[in-house]
Formats: sequence, structure tokens, C-alpha cells
Amino acid sequence: MEIRKATPGDLEGIRAVYAAAKAFMDAHGNVSQWEPGYPDSVIPGDIANGNCYVETENGVIHGVFVCILGEDLTYRVITDGAWRNDDPYATIHRLGSDGALPGFTGRCFDFCKGLCPDLRADTHEHNTVMQHLLEKNGFLRCGTIITTNGTPRIAYHFVG
Repeated sequence: MEIRKATPGDLEGIRAVYAAAKAFMDAHGNVSQWEPGYPDSVIPGDIANGNCYVETENGVIHGVFVCILGEDLTYRVITDGAWRNDDPYATIHRLGSDGALPGFTGRCFDFCKGLCPDLRADTHEHNTVMQHLLEKNGFLRCGTIITTNGTPRIAYHFVG
């Protein structure tokens, strides 16, 4: 297994992983976190900006995530709580797996901790699987943020 930056040639594999992740979310009661066309619409920009990563085995993409170093504008305002600190951080977004390689989320988080020890993430209230995985990996629930499309998300913070 290898985690590496995504390239434009990975687009088809990334879309397949996100389709599998969306089907998993739908089957587990989280049908509204990713609206139609998302995250497909932002993948090319994520790749071009150097923020998209893939996990591969034998050249096949099985996991995808975005890790952005620096401020996330939607995280400026947090309600019903507070961030654990004001230190520089990286944000994890659009994490998805096809389920073929157990433990992907932990490997993703470990990789991101290597880029920046202070991490933030958010997830939909119905995404109980991701809430569990974040908490299992040391992230603490800190409050609520509002995404660019106006929907609330549960905000999490890891301090290494």
C-alpha cells in the first residue's frame, strides 16, 4: 500500500472510489452529506492544487482524501463550542474508500499527522461511521461549523 499525491490520470479511479463511498454512506443512513455532483465537481481542483491524495495497492486506487494545509474559511466561526487552540492546522476533507483495504482511515489520519500535527475535520450529523472513526483516532468534537453551501457539520480537532 502506498499513499501519494493524486495526478490527473487518477481521475477515473478517484471517481470510482467516491461512488463506492457514496453508496456506503447512503446504505448507512447518510444520504445528504454529499449533494449530487459532489465531490466529482471539485476533484480536478483538488488535484491541481496538490491537496488530493490516493492510497493504492498494486496500482489500483482504493482510498482518497484531501488534506489542505492552512486556514479553512468555513472554520473561522464555530458555534456550540470552540477549537482546542488557534495554532496553524491542516484540514481533512472528502475522505472516501472502496472498502477493499481495511484500516484506510487510520492510515489517512497518520499520513496527515505527518504533514501537520494539528488537524481539523468535519462531518454530517448522520455520518455516524465517520464520527466514530474520528473519535477512535483521537479527534475531539468541538462544536458546529457551517459549510459553504449553508449546511451544518460537526467539527472535530486533533492536537498532536
